[in-house]
Amino acid sequence: MKLAGTRTGIAALVMLLALPAAAQVRLGSPGDPARIALIGGAFDVAPNRSQSTSRTAAEIGGEYRFGDRLWLLAPFIGAFGTSDGAFYGYFGFGFDIHFGPHWILTPNVAAGYFARGGGTDLGSRWEFRSGAELDYRFPDLSRLGIAVHHMSNAGLTRRNPGEEAVTLVYTVPIP
Repeated sequence: MKLAGTRTGIAALVMLLALPAAAQVRLGSPGDPARIALIGGAFDVAPNRSQSTSRTAAEIGGEYRFGDRLWLLAPFIGAFGTSDGAFYGYFGFGFDIHFGPHWILTPNVAAGYFARGGGTDLGSRWEFRSGAELDYRFPDLSRLGIAVHHMSNAGLTRRNPGEEAVTLVYTVPIP
């Protein structure tokens, strides 16, 4: 009986301590203007050594982010190219999770057309991308962060090796 009371007391204490932290978390960025994101980093950071075309390449691209248009969801369109000649044009959705006034985590998903160029063969021209971006938000609403994404065709074809990308992202608002 005493053990049950102790567990209840600990659970109540944890809940009380979590209330101020939960008050700092906010979903979505309503009222924020649309943004342009400039992206640069590495494509296929963990190449499949059993695939001769799989290798890390430089990635550079951009996105137009419409802002919160569908409740908490913020649609975007984008494209990137790699130093191996690959191209990916895509559209998708993300949503912001604010941790205090400056830190924002943005999980996101996208789908689009992929042309492999001379690099990693992902098995399909239609590829899906999922990942997250962690940004520091400046007072002028610009953001600087890092994004990690996984891209694959989700089993649309027999060949589906997937790849991971790590990029630096600078986002500027469009007034």
